[in-house]
Amino acid sequence: MNPFILGLQARNLTVEIHHHAAYQIVVSNDTPFNSTINGEMHERIHGFLIKPHVRHLCMAEKGTLNVLNIEPYSTIGLELSARFKENEDCVVFGSPSETNAFFQTAKESMNAPDLIDALLSKTPAVNYDERVTKIVEYIRENYFRSDITPQTFADRVYLSPSRLASLFKQQTGSSLSKYLLWTRLRQAIYITLTDKERSLTDIAYDTGFYDLPQLNKYMYEMFGMPPKALKYSSDLIQIY
Repeated sequence: MNPFILGLQARNLTVEIHHHAAYQIVVSNDTPFNSTINGEMHERIHGFLIKPHVRHLCMAEKGTLNVLNIEPYSTIGLELSARFKENEDCVVFGSPSETNAFFQTAKESMNAPDLIDALLSKTPAVNYDERVTKIVEYIRENYFRSDITPQTFADRVYLSPSRLASLFKQQTGSSLSKYLLWTRLRQAIYITLTDKERSLTDIAYDTGFYDLPQLNKYMYEMFGMPPKALKYSSDLIQIY
């Protein structure tokens, strides 16, 4: 899965008004749902794409929603930004055919991995520099360390921090710090949803955050939901 995408599946879930720093795609693969986006009510829709920081809520008391949160400055985020018309904050899918047209697929229903595959198929293939690959592997294995700095990365590939930052952004569209943050948040969310006995404080420490308040801050900022709310809904949400 792409590291700049968080894929979730939610069942019979109603989410209060919130906003977040990611692009978000929400698609139902069974029952139409209602949503309020920027104060406008949309009834019996099949999905939507919204820009970052757009206030919205979802009411899906019956059925399953597939949710993708996407880093705005990643390659896929930049591609999505081009799909909006001028002064448009959202794209609403009123029917399965509109969803299929947007994702250019003929599937009758799509889960989160299908949506991710459809997005990735529309983005240019990149032959990553081996130094970028090395840093990605390092983050995957060491994301939980709280002492990681830009110099940590630079020392591993024998580049200056500024040169490495430029190379990484050129190839991924986003920054090294955002990549590290998304890796930590994805893991924190995974543990929250799958290890119900683990305390949120322990999860914060175990995924590289200084403390629970820092995890709260970034999770709410990026996804519009604090880990506490996620934990209470863990029976209804699955992470991909």
